Amino acid sequence: MINQNFLPQKGNVRSLRVYKVSKIIYDITYIFTRRFLNQGDRTIDQMVQASRSGKQNIVEGSKAATTSMETQIKLTNVAKASLQELLEDYEDFLRVRNLEIWDKECEKALLTRKFCAEHLNDAYYREAVKIRTAETVANIAIILIHQADVLLQGLIERQKKDFLEHGGIREQMTQARTAWRNKSK
Repeated sequence: MINQNFLPQKGNVRSLRVYKVSKIIYDITYIFTRRFLNQGDRTIDQMVQASRSGKQNIVEGSKAATTSMETQIKLTNVAKASLQELLEDYEDFLRVRNLEIWDKECEKALLTRKFCAEHLNDAYYREAVKIRTAETVANIAIILIHQADVLLQGLIERQKKDFLEHGGIREQMTQARTAWRNKSK
């Protein structure tokens, strides 16, 4: 009989809150760059790719986790880094256009943070950002990126804990092989 704990498949990444938030960030960024940046501006591709990288590396890391916790942690950190790059692009956009970067304690930011923490319907955001100003959309994206950053840091901490508790693939393979041999005797 094969050890059922050997190479366990991980859960559905699409159910993770951090995945849902990163998907919303991608959608907002895609629409934002087409609405507010000039066609041909290299920043469009950079922002869309950074937002895509944030989302896709969460997925790839989750799938890699079956055989490599190291790869999972690295890719989760790449997702975090990509979203930090995107954060810088949104802040640059606002700063160079003399638009307001909302202070985290201002009423608009507090209300938006609360709304974003409670609502993960990506279709809602896709419609909402089509009618908001560049300043508002950029600040919504900034708030969501900060929320994703906290979630990604928590995910990295959980992944590190899982590694410490269960070991890596080589350890698991050795344990499974040893257990199999002991049962076969």
